[in-house]
This record gives sequence, C-alpha cells and structure tokens, in this order.
Amino acid sequence: MTSWQIKIGVLLNMDKEKIISELNFKAVRSSGAGGQNVNKVSSKVVLSFDLVNSQSLSEEEKERSQRKLKSKLTLDGILILNCDEDRSQLKNKEIVTKRFLEMIEKSLVIPKERKATRIPKSVIEKRLKDKSSNSEIKQNRKKPEL
Repeated sequence: MTSWQIKIGVLLNMDKEKIISELNFKAVRSSGAGGQNVNKVSSKVVLSFDLVNSQSLSEEEKERSQRKLKSKLTLDGILILNCDEDRSQLKNKEIVTKRFLEMIEKSLVIPKERKATRIPKSVIEKRLKDKSSNSEIKQNRKKPEL
C-alpha cells in the first residue's frame, strides 16, 4: 500500500464509528421465494446515508464521493443500499454495512497520477521491422507481374 492509501485507511478507521452512527436502517419484507417466512418476517434491510449533510466527512471527501458514486445517489445526495441475501435481519444489516463501508473507502481513494514516459527506441525499431517483414510476406503472396 502506498502512503496515501494508508493515510485514507487511518482516517476511515478513526471515523468508521462516526460514519456508522449516521446510517439509517429500515427493515422491510423481503421479496421473492421463501414461503411463509417472506410474508411474516421483515428480513430485508435498507440502508440510507445522507452524503451531502454528513458530519463525519470533510467537504473534499464529500465532493470526491459524490463524483464517484453519482450513479448510486438520489437527487438529494442520499446513498441507498439494500440487502436481502440472508433470512436473518441481523446478518443482512452486517452485510449491507460492510458493503457500504467498502464503497465509501473506494470512493475516497485518490488515484495515483500517471507520469508520461517516452517509448524506447528499440521498441519503435522492432515495430517498424515487424511491419516491414509483414509487408514483405504479403507482397510475396501476389501474382508476379509479367
């Protein structure tokens, strides 16, 4: 890991509790197959996080997250995640919270700047040599001119 990834990891480890305290959970009846259990038990968990009004993220972090998660945000800047993978509401809550934290961590990662490099001379020469040999092969396929 590079220094900026470690820096972000340290920041998130300290603020994880604060971020989790801002989450809103709602239990909903799960859809799909499952028999009577689906009709009786609210095991699906819906997580919502107000990214715009979050107190645990700085303005810079909010902007970066909004840019990277814009397809997953509502018009009000709220991130909504669902989980109905398990029959247990508690497990679904754990899964969706873990998924949320991973998503936020990924959105806060600053990509490494790319440095432009020159193409080595040997690579250029090899490419030109390959082109000319390919051209020769194709020229030899033609019918000879009389």
